[in-house]
Amino acid sequence: MTLAPGTPRVVLAYGLLGLIPFLAPPVLGWLFPQWTPLAAEGLALYGGLILSFLGGARWAMAVRQAPVDGRIVSLAMLPTLVALALLLLPADRRAAQLAGLALALLIHGVWDMRSRGLPDWYPRLRLILTLGGVIGLTAGALTLHG
Repeated sequence: MTLAPGTPRVVLAYGLLGLIPFLAPPVLGWLFPQWTPLAAEGLALYGGLILSFLGGARWAMAVRQAPVDGRIVSLAMLPTLVALALLLLPADRRAAQLAGLALALLIHGVWDMRSRGLPDWYPRLRLILTLGGVIGLTAGALTLHG
């Protein structure tokens, strides 16, 4: 039995490996307090990159449809813009930055899980990956804000 039955192995493997940069920084910051600023920055940057990646994936799905739904294309741009705005917050706002990224990731995950026309395994996989990312970002917001 797998975590997300029916998920192609390569997709599941990369998805699960992609949780490491979400979960490792809070642990590293806790084990090695001198690394806290670097761990927090890395976590924020990775969260922003993943959020932008998800928006790009959504954009790609939207432009494959005929006719193209401009509303979906426009909404797919928001994750990148939200990530950019949050990443531009100063370092002394790191907890808010990480919490905002967690919230944005959660919202995008719900959007993906409720979408139609995706493979049956996709919502289960997105649930696992979204929860892992949100847990890492939230733990970072609670422990890495310095």
